[in-house]
Amino acid sequence: MSQAGSSKHGLAGLVLGAIGVVYGDIGTSPLYTIKECFAGTHAIPATPANVLGILSLIFWSILIVVSLKYVVFIMRADNEGEGGILALMTLALRSVSDTHPKSKWLMMLIGIFGASLFYGDGMITPAISVLSAVEGLNVVAPSLEHYIEPITIAVLVILFAMQRWGTARVGILFGPIMVLWFAVLAVLGVANIAHSPEVLSAINPWHAVHFFTEYTWHAFIALGAVVLALTGAEALYADMGHFGKQPIRYAWFGFVLPALLLNYFGQGALVLHNPAAVENPFFLLAPRWALLPLVVLATAATVIASQAVISGAFSMTRQAVQLGYFPRIDILHTSEKEIGQIYVPSINWMLLVSIIILVLGFRSSSNLAAAYGIAVTGTMMITTILAFIVARNLWQWNSFALGVLFIGLAIVDAAFLGANALKISQGGWFPLVMGLVTFTLLTTWKRGRMILLDRMSADALPLASFVEAIEAHPPTRVQGTAIFMASNQEGVPHALLHNLKHNKVLHERVVILTVITEDIPFVPDIDRVQISRLGETFYKVQASYGFKEDPEIAEILEDCSKQGLVFDMMDTSFFLSRETLIPSDMPGMALWREKLFAIMSRNAVKATDFFKIPPNRVVELGTQVEI
Repeated sequence: MSQAGSSKHGLAGLVLGAIGVVYGDIGTSPLYTIKECFAGTHAIPATPANVLGILSLIFWSILIVVSLKYVVFIMRADNEGEGGILALMTLALRSVSDTHPKSKWLMMLIGIFGASLFYGDGMITPAISVLSAVEGLNVVAPSLEHYIEPITIAVLVILFAMQRWGTARVGILFGPIMVLWFAVLAVLGVANIAHSPEVLSAINPWHAVHFFTEYTWHAFIALGAVVLALTGAEALYADMGHFGKQPIRYAWFGFVLPALLLNYFGQGALVLHNPAAVENPFFLLAPRWALLPLVVLATAATVIASQAVISGAFSMTRQAVQLGYFPRIDILHTSEKEIGQIYVPSINWMLLVSIIILVLGFRSSSNLAAAYGIAVTGTMMITTILAFIVARNLWQWNSFALGVLFIGLAIVDAAFLGANALKISQGGWFPLVMGLVTFTLLTTWKRGRMILLDRMSADALPLASFVEAIEAHPPTRVQGTAIFMASNQEGVPHALLHNLKHNKVLHERVVILTVITEDIPFVPDIDRVQISRLGETFYKVQASYGFKEDPEIAEILEDCSKQGLVFDMMDTSFFLSRETLIPSDMPGMALWREKLFAIMSRNAVKATDFFKIPPNRVVELGTQVEI
């Protein structure tokens, strides 16, 4: 095969993969969006003018928010190919000078809050998606209504139980199933548009303007349902690192966008022809004989949509751990080939329990829709703010043009956020509470680690003068190599001082090892390990990793050997300092946050396990630190 042919084949595979993974969430929105507009908590009458007005709002919202904002504008902001709100936050922080620490801290808080809202959104998405699909049984046979919740919970339990085996085996099915799903969306839409072609006039934005002038307050409230058509837009950006910009854009403009619009207009045509169909317009698009197969296909599509959200939560958690916003936790790799395929047990079961509570508490997709959107729109607004900072400071865009673009997008985001703020009392408090809890945990850990590092650095002896003094007046030296793990390369590790104090000996070769995480996804192999010699028997090693990589001691030592610093594992001991944190009245954090930080620290995965250090070669030395 020619290189061009091979390239086209690879691009086609990426496009297929993007359809299967990236568009699951937004692709299942037709299941409930139109229904919530005309039969939801704040339903509006299904008059012809209202139908055309809602369709016009959906059409232009998708074009402005998804196509223009995310696919064209936001996806330009990539951190070496990686997307997502944490990557965007990193770019924004990089664009601001270190002379403005308050501005950097504020941007970090905004970015962390946006990431926290993602978890709240990630809990509602599987619940509303799977529940809305299984509710199709109401249309097939109303007598099956009592089985909807148990079937939904069973599907979710199976889905989360499968996470431990990873998505490598079933992932190949995602693309074809979602291609079939979008094809069915388009066919059902076209079949119904043919009966009422006048529905296509909703493309004219005047219908949306007229709808707002006629029902100003009710139209504003209706935005809370219209936004359901946009859920999943953040996934376009977050999954950019898996597939690249070009495949995601090709998939959107060439296949997904037309299929979604045709289905929405098809549902509008059905409601124009039969206003009673607002009870479940999606499933009523299909002929009676196709209902059961459509329920099965919709359930499969919503499972895939849920999988994308779950994988996104796993990926974001790993990024948070590597960037220092979350304590070390168990992260298991489920594929030897794909570094992005990971399993985080604690996050997996936390999500499942939360989602089951949502299903049992809200009991229907309509009730969940009343709570859905506040987290999504909050994240969208934060994304717009951070992208504006990046475009102004990093890209040096024209201020006037950028200002016009930002004001336009901010007005749209603010309108959706304001409309969804009305849902807080109807259940919207749940994703907000979960987001605030996550935000508290992330910021407490980040701030606590900074305080801990400052406390330990203040007490640490300068490394250079310590090495000089030790080599001038050496203590008893013993055979072998001692590797002291350190977070600060300029000070003497506490474990080294405690070893000298209690054992009164020092190994014949001493290595100070620091592992740092860069604000880029991957560090080139050539830059992985840097070695500097401090004296005749002292070495300093710095190992750098990206936030999508997992540090491993064996790999670091192998890189050191290539540079001439050879290790015999049977003759090497690792010394780690294990801090016991004591909350105090010292300046830093509130006492309750210091206690929370101490609890998080005690429950973090040990450095031995996280860095994959052979446990029989480790010596841990404790130290007490007041925070």
